[in-house]
Amino acid sequence: MTVTNANELLTDLTRSRYQRISPLYDRMEIMSERRFSTWRKMLWTQVQGPKILEVGVGTGKNIPYYPSGMQITGIDLTPGMLNRARVRAAKLNQDTELGLGDVQRLEFYDDSFDSAVATFVFCSVPDPIRGLREMNRVVKPGGRILLLEHVRIDHPMIGRMMDLLNPLVVHLTGANINRQTVENVKRAGLNIVSVEHLGPMEMVKMIVARPNKE
Repeated sequence: MTVTNANELLTDLTRSRYQRISPLYDRMEIMSERRFSTWRKMLWTQVQGPKILEVGVGTGKNIPYYPSGMQITGIDLTPGMLNRARVRAAKLNQDTELGLGDVQRLEFYDDSFDSAVATFVFCSVPDPIRGLREMNRVVKPGGRILLLEHVRIDHPMIGRMMDLLNPLVVHLTGANINRQTVENVKRAGLNIVSVEHLGPMEMVKMIVARPNKE
């Protein structure tokens, strides 16, 4: 099996997992969202426009924090999640272009956006380096790439436990709990501007980066 075929299979599996849980997704995250919502709001104050891409829009949890006067495009891999995002956007009277899409294969021209945003997305992207490089490609020189992601805890015992539990969590939810996203951003070649450490044991990172066009 080629690398491309393996990635496509993993992507299809991720899509089917999130399609399956999409009717319950918001209820599954009620407790965590109480804290996440504050961080989402913080992140969205740092975007620069006017053209913004949100990848992995999910059920639209960021839509309440979209800044006014911006042209925002949101994509998601899963139809079920996207349908809920459309309902949320309509309720909030938010004029946002929403459509199906895969961050690993963005269907946008180079340098199309002033900012690209992902929140709690790269835990479930089969090839995170490829996805980050795609975000780098579609953001204009001098633009911003903003990420809010939970990561592997930097503690020998807890980190190892997360590694051991990860296959089960992926099977149940589709999300990896041991991704090292700050390191992945560096590996993808992006230029990190800042990393803010959030949550218990700093397990959530707010990353601001600029595209590398070299």
